[in-house]
Order: sequence, then structure tokens, then C-alpha cells
Amino acid sequence: MDRRALLIGLGTSLVATSCSSGESQPGREAPLPATQRAARLIDAARQQIGVTVRYDGGYTHLPFPGGDVPRSRGACTDVLIRAFRDAFGIDLQALVNEDMNRSFNSYPQIWGLRAPDPNIDHRRVPNLMTWLQRSRARRKVPPDAWTWQPGDIFTALVAGTGTHIGLVSDRRGSRSPMIIHNIGAGAREEDGLLQWPLTGRFRFAVD
Repeated sequence: MDRRALLIGLGTSLVATSCSSGESQPGREAPLPATQRAARLIDAARQQIGVTVRYDGGYTHLPFPGGDVPRSRGACTDVLIRAFRDAFGIDLQALVNEDMNRSFNSYPQIWGLRAPDPNIDHRRVPNLMTWLQRSRARRKVPPDAWTWQPGDIFTALVAGTGTHIGLVSDRRGSRSPMIIHNIGAGAREEDGLLQWPLTGRFRFAVD
């Protein structure tokens, strides 16, 4: 084999080893189809990654309406609260409080409260689930994981921590769409939709 043929062969080998092996990587394929409003909501949630870097679900006195804890911290519910405010100007703090004032007994009575508390009510998963259902946003949990749509809200039961909530992304995971949530280490986009028993699916303001 002459020198020129050897160099061509070596170059071909280097190109082959530097290309993808063809194995799919979570989040690397083309995005899942999303409505324009779902894409806006997902982008608003994704903007929190690297900003909200720790979990904090503690009670905090908040302004009303539009109250928030510092964006460097927050609970799983805060991912949604901030995304809806940033994307559409929808204030879940005000909406949940308004509905609880109208029908307090329709909400879970598990915290010993005698009246709505706008500092914390909207930051509790069972309250958000109730409000979403009362807003006719509940959908059936699909048997096929790929039937979840970008912009869907999921709720789950997590051992040791209780209820959890997050947003379905438009990026593909290994077995299902990825999710944007905060379960202890700040806002993240992860391949975790099927990690826990799912308890609800909701779709609000994204169609």
C-alpha cells in the first residue's frame, strides 16, 4: 500500500470513529411536536435551569399577588408557578387564592388551616391538583408513555417525600418525554417521567 492510500485510509478511519454510533441519546433527537403555547411554557420552565439551584419548600411570607421566593431556590410547584407567570402572565398564587376563598372546603383539609393562606396554598401540590381539576384541566394518564404531550403537567407519588409535580418537556428521553422539575437539587430537565407512580395529568392554557 503506498503512502497516499495509507493516509486516505487513516482519514476515513478517523472520521468513522468521530461520528455518532447511531445510538439515540436522551434529548438529542428532533423535539416532540408542541403547540406554540406549550413551547412558550416549556421555554419559560427551561430558563429556570441553572437559576433555581436548590430546593426549598418552606413557609415564606410573600407579597400578594405576584409573590415569589428568591429564584435561586424553590419547590417543585414553583417551577410551574414561575413558568406560567413568565410565559403568559398567569398568576397561580392569585387564581388558587381566589378559588379557595370561593370554595375553601373543596380543597384538601390536611394542614389544619381555617382559611386560605396566599403565602403557601399555591405552593402545595394537592392544592394545585385540586385547582387544576376544578379548572377542567385534568386529562387521563395515558397507558403509552409517548402519548404524553409537551406542556402536560404531571403529578406523582414519591416515596419519602410525598406528592410531586412538574412539566413534560418537548425533548425525548429513553422511554418517554423528558420532564422539567425540582425534586431536590434545583430546576432540572431529566429523563424521569416514569420514575415514580403517576397520579395525574393536567393540561392548562397550552392548546
